[in-house]
Amino acid sequence: MKFIAILFLFSSFNIFAQSAFKAELIKSEFVFNNPPTPACHASTIVELSNNTFIASWFGGKYESSPDVGIWIAINEKGQWKQPKMLVDGVVNDTLRFPCWNPVLFKTKAGKLLLFYKVGKNPREWWGMKISSDDDGKHWSKPEKLPDGMLGPIKNKPFQLDNGEILYPSSTESLDEKVWNIHLEKSDKNASKFQKISIDCDTFGVIQPSILQYAGRRLQLLCRSRQNAVVQTWSEDNGKTWSPLSLTTIPNPNSGTDATTLKNGLQVLVYNPLKKGANWFNGRYKLNVAVSKNGSDWQDVYTLEDHKEGEFSYPAIIQSSDGLVHITYTANRKNIKHIVLKVR
Repeated sequence: MKFIAILFLFSSFNIFAQSAFKAELIKSEFVFNNPPTPACHASTIVELSNNTFIASWFGGKYESSPDVGIWIAINEKGQWKQPKMLVDGVVNDTLRFPCWNPVLFKTKAGKLLLFYKVGKNPREWWGMKISSDDDGKHWSKPEKLPDGMLGPIKNKPFQLDNGEILYPSSTESLDEKVWNIHLEKSDKNASKFQKISIDCDTFGVIQPSILQYAGRRLQLLCRSRQNAVVQTWSEDNGKTWSPLSLTTIPNPNSGTDATTLKNGLQVLVYNPLKKGANWFNGRYKLNVAVSKNGSDWQDVYTLEDHKEGEFSYPAIIQSSDGLVHITYTANRKNIKHIVLKVR
């Protein structure tokens, strides 16, 4: 009987600990009132300074249209300014390619980086970057990444204590049958790139995000075709990685993003459904989940819950005041910005 009582207390503590995760809505808004383009997708967000943020996304007539460029908007004192197109895929007077998947990142030294892709499709695109030393007031000229390097495919990089930057990346084969993740690493100045290969076995995975744990432990969470988020772990700051494995987190072949909070909690934004007959099925619900160990996840907030539509491709960061900022695609017509207090 004593053993049963102890077991009950232990179990009750675990249940209480898991249920203690909470999220409170602070703000919900669209980034723009009048969409500057017919379609938009794949947002990213970063904090520039206290209470100032910059978001970016790709926009044009439709995804893969040659007119698609990379757009940005600044949020100052809680208000989004008018968006503007920052870069496009113009090669010359007669050739223009669409732009894809911008990723913003601010280094510990204060340099603002914007990575993006240019090309007719995700199988044949190439990596580009621009940078700013004054929080986006002025930008460098677009620069192509070294051959074989794509930069971060969808989700933000992670900077190690030694200054090196890890970029979560992936490739898709020309026949679309093979999806593989990998990491790219650079010095603190986002130059001198090198590739870190990851054995993906038979998993079809892309668009990883990086989570940090105590010591030198890292976790990648990936979009997959297996109806679940796929993971891999590193015990040496990303030099080597464990075999890929399925998590218990549903994934309808849709992008996710995750971040590690200052208190050590892990926060994931994802579509909690299975895939359907079409690629866009399963993207009408969007959740936020929290974990302490990266294995046991608890939903704490529902961002969207509809019978149809597309609410997808989230980006998530924690700001200097401890709040969590999330942006995501809202029916390909707008970018939504959510602020949560997660604890």
